[in-house]
Amino acid sequence: MLPIQVLLNNFLYDLSQLAIPTDEVDEDSVRKPRKWDIQSIRRFMLVFGPISSFFDFLTFAILLLAFRFTQVPFHTAWFVESLITQTLVIHVIRTDKIPFTQSRPSTLLLVSSVFITIIGLAIPFSHLAHAFHFAVLPAAAILALFGIVLTYLTTVQMAKRMFVRRYGYG
Repeated sequence: MLPIQVLLNNFLYDLSQLAIPTDEVDEDSVRKPRKWDIQSIRRFMLVFGPISSFFDFLTFAILLLAFRFTQVPFHTAWFVESLITQTLVIHVIRTDKIPFTQSRPSTLLLVSSVFITIIGLAIPFSHLAHAFHFAVLPAAAILALFGIVLTYLTTVQMAKRMFVRRYGYG
């Protein structure tokens, strides 16, 4: 992505995360507080970091090989996918349960996540597209990005379940 796109991505993501202080932990976490330790954080990074990297490479391959995107549409699609995955994965890793059904985020966190996701999808179609060097993406690319995002979030949820069974949560 271009520097202006990275800055926009970071700004929008940060806006969505301003609602985190309104979120509450699950009731069972309050009953039995968890201690944070470096080893737990290290294990978390070693499990979830490669998953994220794998999906980055998968996204690059699909955009370059399947869609044969040149620089501008590639940057646009990468911006959209990156913003949406980082905004929504918070809902998966914020709890050891199934997000939205077994553990609901605060209303403000949910609204901010949906709002930023919509903005990220809309900018390439808006009058701001030119200012940020975006291109309108074909419908097939948007559907592919939705597929990548859904597969990524599902994979993180499955990995989280295995991680929690093996190491606990926290």
